[in-house]
Amino acid sequence: MALVSMKDMLQKALEEQYAVGQFNLNNLEFTQAILQAAQEEKAPVILGVSEPYIPYMGGLPCIVGMVNALIEHYGITVPVALHLDHGTTYEVCVRAIHAGFTSVMIDASHHTLEANIEVTQRVTQMAHVLGATVEAELGRITGREDDLVVDEAEGMYAVPEDCVKLVYETGIDCLAPALGSVHGPYRGQPKLGFDRMGEIQRLTGLPLVLHGGSGLPESEIRQAIALGTSKINVNTDNQSACTAAIRSYLQEHPEAYDPRNYLIPAREAIKASVKAKIRLFGSDGKAGGHAQ
Repeated sequence: MALVSMKDMLQKALEEQYAVGQFNLNNLEFTQAILQAAQEEKAPVILGVSEPYIPYMGGLPCIVGMVNALIEHYGITVPVALHLDHGTTYEVCVRAIHAGFTSVMIDASHHTLEANIEVTQRVTQMAHVLGATVEAELGRITGREDDLVVDEAEGMYAVPEDCVKLVYETGIDCLAPALGSVHGPYRGQPKLGFDRMGEIQRLTGLPLVLHGGSGLPESEIRQAIALGTSKINVNTDNQSACTAAIRSYLQEHPEAYDPRNYLIPAREAIKASVKAKIRLFGSDGKAGGHAQ
């Protein structure tokens, strides 16, 4: 099945109150595991590629080629979107779409609201002409590189009025408002702004995106979905599962040298992690008539 835009899958998720998982690609094994997990769970899926991973994985054409080849090789029939995660410039978004990505995130959240709107509007106009979906971010979603604890993230919540302005002046398809989630492992108890989340969704009418979906309590995931979160990003949990499987294998088999010996268990661990998230998000069995 050819890659699809994520707009329709997110709208369906919003209407039926589940979330589609975005699982980030780190290498070949991650791509294999995520596609296989989605197919086995009959779930739509979003493959995320963060900007720093583009050169690591051989460039945009290489990534698109690998994804398309694996979809054909495994006979994948569920809807699959290929998404640029945290694109920092108009130019990288253009290059991603021309390479074959079906969705982009323009992250201008570190700019002023006016500057964020300006670049997001340019990206959206270009992407929609080319049939791609656009995600934007407002507020600041923290991470390990910021050296901030979870309590400090609460002070960076997106402002509902700013979200409305961004949405209506840019025409984006989905919104990632900063509401207390964190990239990477959480240090402390997460504090998601559920009241503000519900208000932003009501005011904008758009599917919301939750970044930093690893490590959140299941009850908070379910509450976020009930409030209009239709896309949840996961990477750290899958990376941790992969690394733990490799460590375990090499501890038991220190003589091993063939990468397949430890990468196959790693791939299976990633797949199990992805399948668990798909079920938690409620997207299993939601591929409609596409999955066979």
